[in-house]
Amino acid sequence: MPVDPYILLLLGTVGLAALFPASGRAADVASGASTAAIAFLFFLYGARLSTREALDGLKHWRLHGTVLICTFVAFPLLGLAARGLEPVFLTHDLYTGLLFLTLVPSTIQSSIAFTSIARGNVPAAICAGSFSSLAGIVITPLLAALLLGNSGGGFSTDSVVRIVLQLLVPFLAGQLLRPWTGAFITRHKKVLGYVDRGSILLVVYTAFSEGMVQGIWSQVSAARLAGLLVVEALMLGVMLLLTWYGAKALRFNREDRIAIQFAGSKKSLASGLPMAGVLFGAHASLAVLPLMLFHQMQLMVCAVIAKRRARDPEVSARPGPDEPSGTGGATGTGGTAGGAGRATGSARSSGSLRSPVATTGR
Repeated sequence: MPVDPYILLLLGTVGLAALFPASGRAADVASGASTAAIAFLFFLYGARLSTREALDGLKHWRLHGTVLICTFVAFPLLGLAARGLEPVFLTHDLYTGLLFLTLVPSTIQSSIAFTSIARGNVPAAICAGSFSSLAGIVITPLLAALLLGNSGGGFSTDSVVRIVLQLLVPFLAGQLLRPWTGAFITRHKKVLGYVDRGSILLVVYTAFSEGMVQGIWSQVSAARLAGLLVVEALMLGVMLLLTWYGAKALRFNREDRIAIQFAGSKKSLASGLPMAGVLFGAHASLAVLPLMLFHQMQLMVCAVIAKRRARDPEVSARPGPDEPSGTGGATGTGGTAGGAGRATGSARSSGSLRSPVATTGR
């Protein structure tokens, strides 16, 4: 079973916050640095997104629409259905975090990696993950305002304004400045990747420090955490079945079904953690706990599924994911051949087709 090394870093950061929480002036400095780091993180997201590849991906509108519905409709419905488990099975704060988990966008890197391993439609996975992340900047805070209201512990409609200023504006600035910054970001993608991860670690440290100071961790017991894991396992299982057999019922071909399953059943740690920091403030530590646990769970389960898909008898004689397959399918896969080649090349150059254990859940 793969264990994401980044999860170990996150857990180490949580332990650091538990032993040495930032308080007083140090907390103010950490909060300010976290705010700046989140803004810079989303600036980089915007600067990395290729407008050309995004436009090429629009030809796959049925597939992307299916992934968006799974991500922002089916998942939240499961979250709302879990409300009946509160307060007997889940505490109010854990349920709030679970519901927030269902609202965040899909991953990019791990969806691409698993789709590649399973010999699915890699270019579609690239575009689907990118579209989901882009849509999530707007949809996630709006859904949070609608479904969480003031129950998120400090969450209010003002949070929508903050997320626009802290996430959407930097993202749009990155897109606008891409013609001038794109080459620099490509040349220094490895170093900037460390900046990404470091920014998220800072967000986690700040959130968990505030949680320690507020004493909210005393509300969580081992039994509650075990109950949360069971609920998340059931939720992941339902989404994996829904995305696979739902895509089959919609007459997608096998390669597209693989992309839909991996992009539509997962949630982004890289996008969700900064959003939670903006939306929940001092209560962000419990809000992101379900997302951190779900992230590791989805990596372990999807790694097994991807390897099994790669061994399916029906694909034993087919070319690998980096070779032209010539399949059109019900969604017009062949119609995006030009964009597919460019998107696959982009994924290769950015290291997106790495082993799933090396992904950060973007």
